[in-house]
Amino acid sequence: MNTRKFHLPGEAALLIVLLINPLAIDLMSKSVFGISTISSVPLILSTAFPVFSFGTWNYIFQTLLVITLMVLKRSFCPGYLFSFVVGIGFGKMIDVHNAWIQALPNSLPLHTIYFLAGFLLMCFGICLANNCMLPIIPTDIFPRDLSGIVKKNYKIVKTTFDLTCLTTTVVLSLAILHGFYGIGIGTVFCAFPVSYTHLTLP
Repeated sequence: MNTRKFHLPGEAALLIVLLINPLAIDLMSKSVFGISTISSVPLILSTAFPVFSFGTWNYIFQTLLVITLMVLKRSFCPGYLFSFVVGIGFGKMIDVHNAWIQALPNSLPLHTIYFLAGFLLMCFGICLANNCMLPIIPTDIFPRDLSGIVKKNYKIVKTTFDLTCLTTTVVLSLAILHGFYGIGIGTVFCAFPVSYTHLTLP
């Protein structure tokens, strides 16, 4: 008996990523349990320097990641240009989702639901992004390509990248806001399991 495997086109996968990953980030931010480690850096910057929105700081941060990869590779990669454009769309969608998510009701049970929903969406989105075979969001492509540059296992590079973002957020939060903001037990929780979502989809 032949079993047909479902194949999702790369373009469709990328579109889904652009819709659900920003939603995941905003849900986790709404939960107050802590945002994802990578997004915690632009979140703290948007709080300390509100001249730009959270979404805008997000793609500024992603632009810096793309530039870092090109410097390390010592060459210009055309795919990174498309990745940069995708990053802008990603940042814009963060602001779009944030506009309506902030109107959601607040309570501890609901905050728990927001965090769990955001976390699961984030894991699924990262899986899609890493398997769509297209230039993807800079925050996803950075650890993937960096693992090839330094010739280290992806899981190790991704975990190190997440923990570096977490440390950066803590330092900026304490230095600028004199306290912790946007990070919590959920942020620490996300630094580890999300790093192991580089799975191969059927």
